Amino acid sequence: MLLLAVTLLAAGLTAFSLGTGNALRGYMEDRIDAQLRAAARVFAVLPPKVAETGAERNPPAALADFSTDVLGNPVITYVAQDGAVESSIDSLAGPNRTGEARGPDLPGLDADEVAAREGRPFTVGSTKDDTRWRVIAVPRASRTLSPTGTRVTRPDASGSVIVATSMAQVDGTVDRMWRIYRSAGLGLLALLAVAGWFAVRSGLRPLSRIEQTAAEIAGGDLSRRVPELAAPNTEMGRLAAALNSMLGQLETAFAARAESEARMSRFVADASHELRTPLAGIKGLTDLHRMGALAEREDIDATMSRIARESERLTRLVEDMLLLARLDEHSLKATGKATGSGPPGLDLTPADLRTLAADALHDVRALDPARTVTLTGPAGDGPPASAPALADEARLRQVVTNLVGNAVAHTAPGTPVRIGVGTAGDHAVLEVADQGPGLTPEQSGRIFERFYRADTSRTRATGGAGLGLAIVHSLVTAHAGHVEVDSAPGRGATFRILLPRLTDGPLQACPPEPVAHQR
Repeated sequence: MLLLAVTLLAAGLTAFSLGTGNALRGYMEDRIDAQLRAAARVFAVLPPKVAETGAERNPPAALADFSTDVLGNPVITYVAQDGAVESSIDSLAGPNRTGEARGPDLPGLDADEVAAREGRPFTVGSTKDDTRWRVIAVPRASRTLSPTGTRVTRPDASGSVIVATSMAQVDGTVDRMWRIYRSAGLGLLALLAVAGWFAVRSGLRPLSRIEQTAAEIAGGDLSRRVPELAAPNTEMGRLAAALNSMLGQLETAFAARAESEARMSRFVADASHELRTPLAGIKGLTDLHRMGALAEREDIDATMSRIARESERLTRLVEDMLLLARLDEHSLKATGKATGSGPPGLDLTPADLRTLAADALHDVRALDPARTVTLTGPAGDGPPASAPALADEARLRQVVTNLVGNAVAHTAPGTPVRIGVGTAGDHAVLEVADQGPGLTPEQSGRIFERFYRADTSRTRATGGAGLGLAIVHSLVTAHAGHVEVDSAPGRGATFRILLPRLTDGPLQACPPEPVAHQR
């Protein structure tokens, strides 16, 4: 960057110097040409003898100054028609001395050549050194009186007069200007290069800090961030902000990936453990049958019944795991948001959660007729109300069944259960509440994890594999909703489902239900 800037500056200074030097040279040549034309008009009408006589005498100071300013101290050469030199006069040295001091190297200038030049000045070399001379050649003329009494200048066929003046002053001035430009330009370039070096280093220092931060991040420290290097409205400030935003997203993504890998490892371990139990039972029973240990028909029938139960349990477990896997796959593709068509396997149609609440009431009565079941609005306020939502009723029925079964399985027989349904703001709400032993904060935080069982004392046959609430969470999330748990030790647990409320569209009819049932 610095080299490019210095190169461009040098090119600009050179171009400026060339333009200025040529303009100055042209201006001074124009002045010399004007002096030559004035001198040529004077000496064209002066006879050679008169010019020689004037050059031999010492003129007054004023006349000498006039000669220098206007005529420029020229060298005057008179030539014949064929170009032969008749006389040469140096206005400084006098006549017949040009060969000793100075003089232009004139080409052959006969009458035709002089006429062809038409009084235009031209440049020639010197007879002794490299001095340049500016020359003008004009025909000699004579002045006569016209019939009216005025003086008229007429061409004279006696030859031509050549007036030349040295370009030493012009060349010396331009050369001096070039020397000044060269020394001043080099000094300026050196000064600007040094200043530019510090400016570029200062400007690139933030990038060096960004490079250092990137190296530390590449080394594994994902918590590193680019420091605030400049104001937020500058390019460097916006770059730092964009990099920090990107680094935050990368850290979140890496953390999510690590968490996902850990969860997957736990899932595989738990799934292997859960699948091993029914498979071990089936293998043990089949080994007994193969070894002939089951001699009686009653033992064989009982063994086949146990194998059938273990197979059904194994089938349910595999189906639950496949459902969770499909929901996880859709969650990754949709980044946690519901799409217009819903996840695979969901048939979204307008539905009323009040229908599911009524069915859940019958399920509780079927599982434990001794329980008191109450159907209310959300949070127990008022009667049940309509809760329209866009949902897959079959899958939501599975969600409610899991919640009801969980409430019955983890509370003592006869413990009251409340089912609430209605709307709250922009959500359709359905909740299942019990008055059981409740959950600790640690259990509430992990209750939706897969294969997690809050009551470790219960067997797999009575407590399940720990996938029911995980399926509830995944299915509700697939419906663009969320599920909450409100619990504390000794005051029961309330599981609350919140789905986006459907504002219009036909809804399925819901039969009226009594507010409370007691058996």
